[in-house]
Formats: sequence, C-alpha cells, structure tokens
Amino acid sequence: MPRPRKPASPLRYFNSSLEVIRLVVMMYVRFPLSLRKVEDLLSQRGIEICHETVRHWWNRFGPLFATDIRRQRVSRMRDFRQWRWHLDEMSVKFGGEMVYLWPAVDREGEILESCVTKTRHNTALAFMKKALKRHGSPKAITTDGLHSYMAAMDELGNTKKQEVGRWANNRVDNSHLSFKPREWALLRFRGMKSLQKLASLHANIHNHFRPERHLVDRETYKARRSVALAEWQSLMV
Repeated sequence: MPRPRKPASPLRYFNSSLEVIRLVVMMYVRFPLSLRKVEDLLSQRGIEICHETVRHWWNRFGPLFATDIRRQRVSRMRDFRQWRWHLDEMSVKFGGEMVYLWPAVDREGEILESCVTKTRHNTALAFMKKALKRHGSPKAITTDGLHSYMAAMDELGNTKKQEVGRWANNRVDNSHLSFKPREWALLRFRGMKSLQKLASLHANIHNHFRPERHLVDRETYKARRSVALAEWQSLMV
C-alpha cells in the first residue's frame, strides 16, 4: 500500500524564513501601514525587502495564517458562541462606487464573519445563513431597523431572537473603528475582491491580538499579549 504523500511546504519556493514572513504579514494586516511603510520599518531592523514582496507575502500567506487562527479559536471557544450577536453594515467606497461591508460581532466585540456586497437588499439572508452554519445559533441577534433583517429572521424562524434598539447595536458599530484606519492607509480600496480578502484577514488577526473589552490590570494585559504573540509564532510550524 503506497504511503500517503506528505503535504508540500508552502515555503518550498521561498528563501526567506517563516519568522520574517510572519512578521511582515502581522505588521501589514494588524497595523494601518502601507506597503512602503512596512518596507521602511523592516529596513530599520536590518531586513531588506521590496514593498512588492510585502504585497506578495500577505496575499500568499495571509489566508493560511488566518485559517489557522480561525480553526484554533473556534475549537477553543465553541461554547461561547451561544451568546448575543450584533449585525450591521458599513459603507465603503472605491472607484466612485459604494459597497457594503457586513460584520457579525459577538458580545465581546470579536468579528465572527464578514461579507462585502454591492447592495443592502437581499443580502442579509445569505449572510446570516453563512454565519449560522459556521458558528451555530446564538441566544439573541441584535440588528438595526433594516427590513432585510426582519425578512431574513422571519424566513430563518429566528423572529423571537431578534432585538432592535437605538443604542443596542453599539458593539458592532465600534468594530468598524479598527478597520477604518486601514482604508485611510490604503487611500481607499481598489476592488471588491481585495476588500473582501483584506476584511476577512484583518478580522481574524485583529481578534487574535485584541484584548478582552473588560478592564484588566497591566500585568494581565502583558501576559495575554505575550500568549497571543507566542501563538502567532507557532502558526504553520
């Protein structure tokens, strides 16, 4: 019986180390930095790479890191997905065209799912089906007064779980704050495909390094930050 083939390493065509690639992807996705700013910061650390290399690395390895992070967090926090969800949409403009970014956020402010569409109508149902399939059904779902949410809730049979309030959805509104600086750093986005990809990667990496919203002392914060960095260094090992 032939032995199963060992999966090929994603670094087989690269001369750089995995540690450098992880650092480049983290700097570009986690912080609102342009490609050339990442190049300049790495140069100060003695790492000489081109800004186009930064672009290639985050396109190639960013999804691999994000998938690894998502798999670890979902398996570790499966019991906590039965909380309250917050759903909303934000407008993003590129090339004179307005599109909508839909995030689903849990009670701790972590982004569970995100989707980019050209319209607000007939989108809430597909987005909610995707989120429910991946993360299970929450105890309650807080939305705004958009009629698409009401129709989607009615079709999914979750009408009793829907909550609508004036300030009840502030949790998802604040989730936009970490993504807006990325839009400013890139001088707006170039297309829906790149926006969807960056939004998904940014959400996973932001969740990984984001501390809990509750106030903690300095030592606890430093310990959690060290754990997050240690887990990041262990990706794809």
